[in-house]
Amino acid sequence: MRPGVRLPAVALASLSLLVLGAGRPSSPLPERMADTGGGRQLITAVAPGTGSTSGTVTWWDRKDGRWVAAGTAPARFGARGLVEGTARRQGTDTTPTGLYGLPYAFGIEAAPRGTAYEYRPVRAGSWWCQDTGSRSYNRWTEPRAADCRAAEAEHLITYRTQYAHALVVDFNYHRPVRGRGAGIFLHVNGRGATAGCVSVPKEAMRSILRWADPERTPHLAIGTTSGRTAITRY
Repeated sequence: MRPGVRLPAVALASLSLLVLGAGRPSSPLPERMADTGGGRQLITAVAPGTGSTSGTVTWWDRKDGRWVAAGTAPARFGARGLVEGTARRQGTDTTPTGLYGLPYAFGIEAAPRGTAYEYRPVRAGSWWCQDTGSRSYNRWTEPRAADCRAAEAEHLITYRTQYAHALVVDFNYHRPVRGRGAGIFLHVNGRGATAGCVSVPKEAMRSILRWADPERTPHLAIGTTSGRTAITRY
């Protein structure tokens, strides 16, 4: 999903996570969610509403039977807001809501010291295929697959700011539905809203990579503060 769609600066909306869900008002957000993925780490990406292009990312650890925030940062979402992942269509500049695994990381720059995730270096021949007719649809391909048209693929190295560091989000990944969307990542901020990814400042992305432990099975939950896409549904 091409990052860095240019929009006028959007002021970050104030989030009041304490009023979400049916749990105790003071309980941490993950404790009020229906599903956190079963692991001991979680990243939540929360927007005020489906039309929002900004919000907050928080990363959490499960400790002594409770969820504890390890860090937080301002986040950016798709230029056309958020939509339920199962209803999303490719090319709509929307961020899919839902609960997703994080298969591996990649980056143009070296992995931050302490990164435990598999970290693929982006090279001149690294592409992400978005061609719905390709056998490599929604996959890293190096070099670009013969049946994946360059016009329907991201040449990863050309996004030096956004893909300095990134985590792959397994939206439409394991059993891809062609046309639902490809190339959804958690990555470094560009100049404005994204084309469907979630982005954070560079230092936050580096902190997340140093924190994330694949043995603790982290997931990314994307949602809004209320409504059909409320993050507490996941």
